[in-house]
Amino acid sequence: MQRVENVSTVTAAAATTNVSGVVALPVQGASNYYEAFPVPIRAADDSLPRVLDVPLIDGRWLNSADSNLHLKSVVLGSGIAKQYGYLPGEIRTIRLNGTNFGVVGVLGSVALDPDLDNAAFVTQWAAKHILNTNGHPNQVYIRAVPGTTQATANAIPTAISLGGTDQVSTQIPSDVLQAAAQANRTLQEVALLAGLLALTVGGIGIANVMSISVIQRSAEIGIRRAVGHSRSKIAAQFLLESLFVGVLGGILGAVLGVAVVYAVSSFAGWVVVISYADIPIWIGLAIIVSVVAGLFPSIKAARLEPLETLRLG
Repeated sequence: MQRVENVSTVTAAAATTNVSGVVALPVQGASNYYEAFPVPIRAADDSLPRVLDVPLIDGRWLNSADSNLHLKSVVLGSGIAKQYGYLPGEIRTIRLNGTNFGVVGVLGSVALDPDLDNAAFVTQWAAKHILNTNGHPNQVYIRAVPGTTQATANAIPTAISLGGTDQVSTQIPSDVLQAAAQANRTLQEVALLAGLLALTVGGIGIANVMSISVIQRSAEIGIRRAVGHSRSKIAAQFLLESLFVGVLGGILGAVLGVAVVYAVSSFAGWVVVISYADIPIWIGLAIIVSVVAGLFPSIKAARLEPLETLRLG
């Protein structure tokens, strides 16, 4: 691992070891099935979820305490957790070669390597001392500096084998990465269009409300004009009312939007990523839309003459 991490374009790396000859049983009575169809067991590093950029659906990942305290901890892939009928927060043990391991977490779905969804993960210490394997890491997951993926893939075999005869192969999941990037771009574009549509509808709504308000308050406008209020004061009043609606709507919309994102993400098991720095920009846009929407009703109110307001009233 140290050789891999020494490559200048590598930003993070995590190794796993395939632990063979282990029978994983969710319950004692399922031995025949799982002996015929064994569950892959992986000894994994502490940093694997971070390198894969995959969240935990439930519980936690393996950490240094599990190794230092010699804990018999296991993390399930999302697929095998579903197969075992694991419930979130459940106190559950599974048997690995007759030894009980406590389930401490469930890893989310791994798009870059779907095989991990149906695996169970233990610490390197447990693999060596409890499951009796001396195998070295045989698979390394790497994150590289953007734009250096191919160069990193070319450098890794030399870094691992040091020019020796060991065969080291690399694989770049480009199709998966491109599909994920395209899905993210599409989702962002849809969200942006939805936000712009909401601003447009909100602006039209403010303009309609303010126009109706001008008609309903025509008598008030006439009285104020008759006692000497200028057109600019009348216009400023309605413009400020429109501005208040925009400020209030922008703040409430931002708070409600963040709450909905957290609620949906919690229900779906997603990781919440919100650019809070952009929220003032959207609130500012809401204010601008409200001012623009309130211009016409404000000008219309300012142009009303006292005699005309008597007719409208």
